[in-house]
Amino acid sequence: MRYRWRNGDPVITVTIMAICVAVWIVETLLKIAWPAGCNAFVGAGVFMPALATHRPWTFITSMFLHQPASLWHILFNMLTLWCVGPVLERMMGHLPYLALYVLSGLGGSAGMMVWTLFSQDGWLTSAYGASGALFGLFAAILVVYQRIGIDIRSMLIWMLINFLMPIITPNIAWQAHIGGFIVGGAFAWLLVSGLHALRGKSLQQRTLIYGVIMLAVIIAIVVACNMSNPLRANPFLACSYSWKAGEKQIWGIADTHLSTNVDKCVDK
Repeated sequence: MRYRWRNGDPVITVTIMAICVAVWIVETLLKIAWPAGCNAFVGAGVFMPALATHRPWTFITSMFLHQPASLWHILFNMLTLWCVGPVLERMMGHLPYLALYVLSGLGGSAGMMVWTLFSQDGWLTSAYGASGALFGLFAAILVVYQRIGIDIRSMLIWMLINFLMPIITPNIAWQAHIGGFIVGGAFAWLLVSGLHALRGKSLQQRTLIYGVIMLAVIIAIVVACNMSNPLRANPFLACSYSWKAGEKQIWGIADTHLSTNVDKCVDK
C-alpha cells in the first residue's frame, strides 16, 4: 500500500469504490433478508434537508449509499468514478483529490438545501449516492484540462450525458449534481489559479487553506438555508420522530411521512 501511495496509484479512488460497493452489498443483502433492517440502515445515512442539521453525519454517509438491489445506480456511478478519478488523483495528488471529492459531495447536499428555498417539497426529499461528488470531479477535470491545454470536447459530451440523465431517468437529485459541480469547479480553480498571494505555496498548503474556506462557505450556505426549515419554525417536529413500519414519521405535519423506504429515495 505504501508503495502504491508513493507511486501515484489511484489509492483514494479505489478505496472510495471499495467502500461504496461494500456498503451496497450490505444494503442488498439486508433488502433481501430483512427489508425493515435495510430501511433502517439506509434511513440512518440518507440525506434529507429537513433533518440535515439534526443529523449532520448524513452529509458524508449519503455519499456512500446507493440504491440497494439495483445494479444500475452503483454500476453507473462507480464506472464514472473509475473513468475520471484516477486521472485527477494522479494529477492532483492523493490528499488534494480527497479534499476535492469530499467538498464536492458536501456541495451536492448544499445544492439540495438551496433548492428548498424554491420548493417546499424539497425539505422532505431523501437522497443518496456519489453523483454530487462525481460532478465535482467533472468540473475539476474541466478546469485542469483547460489550464494545461488538453482538448475537452469528449469530456464535455460525457458530462452533457450525465447532466441530461435527470430528464431521461426520474428520481435523480439534479440539485446535488449542480451543487457538486459548482463546488468542485470552484475548488479546482482555486488550486490551479486562485489568489496571487498564495500561488507560491505548496499544493498541500493551498489545499488546506482553500479547503477550509470552501468548507466554511458550504456550512454558511447550509445554515442560511436552514433558517427557512419548517422544522425550525416548530421545534417539536424536529425531536418527535419515530420509526414505524420502516418509515420515519414527523408528528404534526398533516398526512406527511418522511420516508426512509429505500424505494422512495432519489438518487444523487
